[in-house]
Amino acid sequence: MLPNIMTLPRLLLSATILLAICVGSAFAGTSTSQPDRPNIVIIMADDLGYGDVGCYGGTGVATPEIDRLAAEGLRFTQAYCSAGTCTPTRFSLLTGVYAFRVPGSGIAPPNSPALIPAGTPTIASVLKNAGYHTGVIGKWHLGIGPKPSGPDWNGKLAPGPLEIGFDDALILPTTNDRVPPVLVRNHHVENLDPNDPLWVGDQSPSLAHRDAKTFPNASRIQSRTHLGTIHNGVGRIGYFTGGKAALFRDEDLADRWASEAKQWLTDHADVPFFLLCTPHSLHAPRIVHERFQGKSRMGPRGDAIAELDWTVGQITAALDQLDLTDRTLVVFCSDNGPVLIDDYQDRADELRGDHDPNGPYRGGKYNVFEGATRTPLIVRMPGVVPTGTSEKVVCTIDFAASLASWVNAEVPDAALHDSRNVMKALLGHIDAVGRSALVQQDNGWGSYGYRKGNWKLVRCDGRAMLNADLQMKRTRQPKFALYNLLDDPGETKNTIADHQERAEMMKKELQSIIDEK
Repeated sequence: MLPNIMTLPRLLLSATILLAICVGSAFAGTSTSQPDRPNIVIIMADDLGYGDVGCYGGTGVATPEIDRLAAEGLRFTQAYCSAGTCTPTRFSLLTGVYAFRVPGSGIAPPNSPALIPAGTPTIASVLKNAGYHTGVIGKWHLGIGPKPSGPDWNGKLAPGPLEIGFDDALILPTTNDRVPPVLVRNHHVENLDPNDPLWVGDQSPSLAHRDAKTFPNASRIQSRTHLGTIHNGVGRIGYFTGGKAALFRDEDLADRWASEAKQWLTDHADVPFFLLCTPHSLHAPRIVHERFQGKSRMGPRGDAIAELDWTVGQITAALDQLDLTDRTLVVFCSDNGPVLIDDYQDRADELRGDHDPNGPYRGGKYNVFEGATRTPLIVRMPGVVPTGTSEKVVCTIDFAASLASWVNAEVPDAALHDSRNVMKALLGHIDAVGRSALVQQDNGWGSYGYRKGNWKLVRCDGRAMLNADLQMKRTRQPKFALYNLLDDPGETKNTIADHQERAEMMKKELQSIIDEK
């Protein structure tokens, strides 16, 4: 239900809902001419927790742009990403398939080949085949290049985004804490000088190589495990040499995402489009542009939230300026829950004060508690999506099937296997039901969360999970735990001893889903 709308007079409420349903239906069919089809923009943040932004109760930093998006749209309180880490969530968002079904779909190393084979049906390819121009801007971290060799950084980088349905791509191929610190436009490293080739490896190329292990005092942010090549004063995961003209400065990344998104929207304002924009904020190392440094009272992590909020505002402002706001469905989400000290010692734990990045939930990045996968989700399209709050259960894995259904796009047989059509819930229809059951996973280390109704089964094959209490340490866990999220949203009381029959049933159902082919 929509609590703030429920306070309106009955007649106004009925008219508002009827208008939303009628306008939404007008966009749903292929009988309309192509220019009348709705545009779609998905903005996926990185490591942003449920309680990190103002409209979800965040107190440590102002987020006016995200809050404005929520005020103008529908804010979900039971929305999930499909995994507690970035690569599996991004894999599932694109393919509509649980990442645990695909070996090697955990956090991708620097030289990872493409995790999604060329020609795989994805949200991008389905929309492209339906007449949409498709683009991706921002963090990728799904591998690039052929198996098993991986990327040829000095040659054509394929397969990659363009081989799974994107027309245009400007991506950070790995993550900002991994090498190489370059951007890839379509099939090639941007600005790469062929006379200064780029080499990327997992071993130091020489004893004199400037890395954080050999030169620990040369890094401006101390780290215990990011001991590879030092770039921009920061040790990274992995090693690289060369490519000097192509290297980015961390402080400039957000500006690139914003400027590229605005230009892309301008260039394709006259055709139906799908843009996936994936800013790297708040992923460590949290190095923001100088104008955002000190913007919050929480240090670099809070400053990164402010920079993310600005990025969102740049994209929505571009839609306003191009007169596309009323024609564009904007979805804002996160790839997983929060982490404070993700090895880089930036005092995120000390400086957060009373700000709780999880809100009322437990856990965070790398595990399967609610804080790991219950994340912000806001959907806005004026005149189509009503304003308010929704308690419907939805997941980022469902975007593919939902959007395909909304625009009557054809989906190949057996594609988008685990994606469910929850478009009515995303559009705020009063007859929407959302998901009845959902599987969550960690990075592929053997932990699963299975929510069915208000009950949640947690299965931990390794008997321990990282970041269970926003501290990067392994915490002992029972193999199985059962929580009633209605009475215990913080997952503090394991009720499995009192509900053994329910637990056994959910264990079997979870295993059956995992075993599906």
